[in-house]
Amino acid sequence: MNRRPSLDSIRPCLEGAVPAVIATCSADGTPNVTQVSQVHYVDAGHVALSFQFFNKTRENILANPQATVFLLHPQTSARYRLALLYRRTETAGPLFESMKAKLAGIASSAGMSEVFRLQGADIYQVLEVEYVAGEEVPPEQCAPCHIASLRRLSQRLAACAELAGLLEQCLQGLADELDMPQAMVLLLDGPRQKLYTVASHGYPLSGIGSEFPLGRGIIGVAAQFRAPIRIAHLASEYAYSRAIHEHLAEAAAADRLETEIAFPGLAEAHSQLSVPILAAGRLLGVLHVESAQPHRFGYDEEDCLMGLASLLGASILALQQGAEEAGEEEGEAPRSEPLPGPPLLVRYYPVNSSVFLGDDYLIKGVAGAIFWRLLGLHQEQRRCEFSNRELRIDPALKLPELDDNLEARLILLQRRLAERSRDILLEKCGRGRLRLLLRRPVLLQQIATG
Repeated sequence: MNRRPSLDSIRPCLEGAVPAVIATCSADGTPNVTQVSQVHYVDAGHVALSFQFFNKTRENILANPQATVFLLHPQTSARYRLALLYRRTETAGPLFESMKAKLAGIASSAGMSEVFRLQGADIYQVLEVEYVAGEEVPPEQCAPCHIASLRRLSQRLAACAELAGLLEQCLQGLADELDMPQAMVLLLDGPRQKLYTVASHGYPLSGIGSEFPLGRGIIGVAAQFRAPIRIAHLASEYAYSRAIHEHLAEAAAADRLETEIAFPGLAEAHSQLSVPILAAGRLLGVLHVESAQPHRFGYDEEDCLMGLASLLGASILALQQGAEEAGEEEGEAPRSEPLPGPPLLVRYYPVNSSVFLGDDYLIKGVAGAIFWRLLGLHQEQRRCEFSNRELRIDPALKLPELDDNLEARLILLQRRLAERSRDILLEKCGRGRLRLLLRRPVLLQQIATG
């Protein structure tokens, strides 16, 4: 029987479930054999090995760039040999960060977080993949086809005419079609270089409006490097709470915790996968899934979610632009009538555009500035209906170009109001149009600080 496997056909061997063995030789031909923490799939012709210590293997590779790696299939015990040629070492960038995250999970599960520190990703060309005969067990039944699931998910997304429905169908579809009930979508706040949660599924608290720093944790790293980041074990280095609090501490902003919305997430996420949402050559945000089960997400799930994120990104861009093109005035807009009852104090802090309803924190940033502007127009002109287009060009708001995700900001504001207030409601009243409804009068107070 002719067994000439390709690197793609043995990708389960590269998931790290079973440690690989690497053999190298020194310049004088002295062999050395040892285990290696990671053999990472790069593409059909390359792998990357983790460089953690300057040991004998490292010394040999620099003197003699040829190596042999022995792999074991985690389900069938099939054996394979890779003939490798060392090409270079990367110490930064998407590949390095992906391997660093995976190694952090392995180290945490082994209780060796202080020992397993990635110094570099050694890139090797795969010269040959050789099957090694030996005793094997029958393969397990094939997992459900993710291509079929992705097709059904894409049909759900294609049927959506508004951004809110798109986000809901994406997350509900992950739960229904791929058995990924814990998921969230975060979009990019470009000027502030932060991500904000615009939709979540499967958590006790929605966390809508919570923020996450770029470059921190699995979510922030996936955004910064525009690359999928996957972890198979609980890794404290990539925990959300640690990433957020470290970022605030470095920014000397611990006093701002009172305006921080609690981030959604599992108490112990043993498997995590974050993929960037890209469209038109730019980063829109991150799609994140997680599970309490170790090894829940493999390379098949990573490939599937990367495909889903591409569809999601294109749809987000199209729907946001469509919402701003729509929403022209249709006759005279209705006017609000005087309201009964005691006024609700609404406080606004221009320093970060944060808004409080009484003593209750609501929102900040661009969404806060938009809300304050809507309330101001409501009081000045007794208007209750507005369009996305007028908000975009309103000189008082000074919004950036289309990449600011205006439609997503309005969804965020709408959901925060639904969660935090019984007196103020923001609802859609047509494509690219929204209505502000008040059940009691408001007293607007702008507070200058510093």
